[in-house]
Amino acid sequence: MKRLIIICFSAFIFSGCQSTFLSQKDASNEKHQISSSIPVRADTLYHYQIISPDGLPISLIDMADGVKDKDVVLVGEWHTHPAVHLFQAQLMAALADRNPKLVLSMEQFSRPDQTVIDRYLEGEIGEQALLSQTAAWPNYRSDYRPLVDIARQRGLTVLAANTTKTIVRCLAEHGPDIIKKMPAEQQKYVARELDTTDGPYKAKFLARMGGDQSDALEGLYAAQVAWDETMAETITEHLTFHPGSQIMHVAGSFHVEGGLGIASRILRRDATLTTALIVPSSVLNPVSGDAKSYRLLISPLPERVVSGEENLSSGASSHTRLPERCPY
Repeated sequence: MKRLIIICFSAFIFSGCQSTFLSQKDASNEKHQISSSIPVRADTLYHYQIISPDGLPISLIDMADGVKDKDVVLVGEWHTHPAVHLFQAQLMAALADRNPKLVLSMEQFSRPDQTVIDRYLEGEIGEQALLSQTAAWPNYRSDYRPLVDIARQRGLTVLAANTTKTIVRCLAEHGPDIIKKMPAEQQKYVARELDTTDGPYKAKFLARMGGDQSDALEGLYAAQVAWDETMAETITEHLTFHPGSQIMHVAGSFHVEGGLGIASRILRRDATLTTALIVPSSVLNPVSGDAKSYRLLISPLPERVVSGEENLSSGASSHTRLPERCPY
């Protein structure tokens, strides 16, 4: 049973760490309700419209000006969505124009990858070595290459902000106490503090997993928290040692929404830091935002599953697959 829950969690990594959105099929009847004041084409996957925290459509330039003084800009994404990844590259270029000390922080690389990334940015190795010597996601070339290339061309830092799949698997199986049993070298790859106490984020996670609190789900929540805590720790520690930097961090939307994931853990470590949140939202079902967030209105991706006979986990990208067993 626990193995089945972990398989479902692997599927959640792909779809659950992103925002919930209407499928094309379910939302097709709502096209006539889209406001003409929001100039987004609902029939392409490359168009987007930025909505300010005040609920007003704004341009990319206006947004970049609005967040240029924030210490951290958290960009939530629907993984593999073309418009989101186009927006990320355009925003990064605009922020780099405004602050030459911009830093790109990424969920899509883990802490052990940092040395290889640094060598790539310095021109010591090529892209083939970058991909073969790191745990880069399989959609790197299509979705994240543009971001890293901006950093490479402009001499910017890229942070491998995430923890590892092995640690996530061990936490999912055994809970937070397993960290103490790991070698010191492995412990460096996860945040020193994992806050798994009850709260709105935990309630949202458990609801998304479709279950009540249990030992199995407690372990899965610890794994979820390990991502958020490790990314937050990576970000705050870099800002401590590099004052004046601005960090743009890209991660699945679930980690960003409402400031409950990464942002709350950044502020727990340093309440003086300022953050901006950007989350995607379906143009076919625009949800009201909150005062904290910019929204990126985009067309929904195609449905991943259309019948109960399909195996949800079989279609997951390889970056979602955890090791079979915890080695510790």
